[in-house]
Amino acid sequence: MSAASLNQPLAALPDLAAPPDGPLHIGLIMDGNRRWAKARGLPRALGHKAGVEAVRRAIQAAADAGIGWLTLFAFSSENWRRSADEVRDLTGLLRIYLRREVNTLARNGVRLRVIGERDRFGPETVAAIEAAEQATAHNTKLNLTVALSYGARAEIAAAARAVAQDVAAGRLDPASIDEETVSRRLATHGMPDPDLIIRTSGEQRLSNFLLWQAAYAEFVFLDVLWPDFDATHLGQALVEYRRRVRRFGVGSG
Repeated sequence: MSAASLNQPLAALPDLAAPPDGPLHIGLIMDGNRRWAKARGLPRALGHKAGVEAVRRAIQAAADAGIGWLTLFAFSSENWRRSADEVRDLTGLLRIYLRREVNTLARNGVRLRVIGERDRFGPETVAAIEAAEQATAHNTKLNLTVALSYGARAEIAAAARAVAQDVAAGRLDPASIDEETVSRRLATHGMPDPDLIIRTSGEQRLSNFLLWQAAYAEFVFLDVLWPDFDATHLGQALVEYRRRVRRFGVGSG
């Protein structure tokens, strides 16, 4: 994954305030489409299609809850290893979603941004992504980030290469390198770190999602397959998040 494809410039985004009891930024690992379809004797493609409906519900639920930032893990860099048929189904759904949903996103005040190696999806999909980003660029109700062909390790490696190039070119003093130096070169530069990471399907791992950014995030793992996710499940995660005490490494009791 190249530094150029990950570290695209981030235009100024609205500085939305978190609800009084948080969170400001939620990351969602959407897992379970294939198991949902298998349990119903349906083709995988219908599981992914049902997952798109859950995306709509999640975006609306986040907006209704006053969440300012929502990042969806839609397609990992590892997903390219799946069968050619499944990858084709997923990328086709992506194009359809972008074409059909952009007006709804724009009308509802949602600003869309895509992070990850978008060029791997081909020119037609890249054009649809860029059109959707431009059409929603001035919205301020919800900042929606979709991670496509994204992997956190590759993102960090790209940031490290960018730092090394700046040092080699004499633009950066190695003694001045700190966490912010790296953060500025990540795909999420300009975004707040996630306060809460939610994963569906009962699995309890990050799967290479926002590894740097999630250093102090709270985690909630829900035993629900992604196509069944709705506002009730988001509410359950928010209740769990708000009962926790976040210390950020300061104190233990």
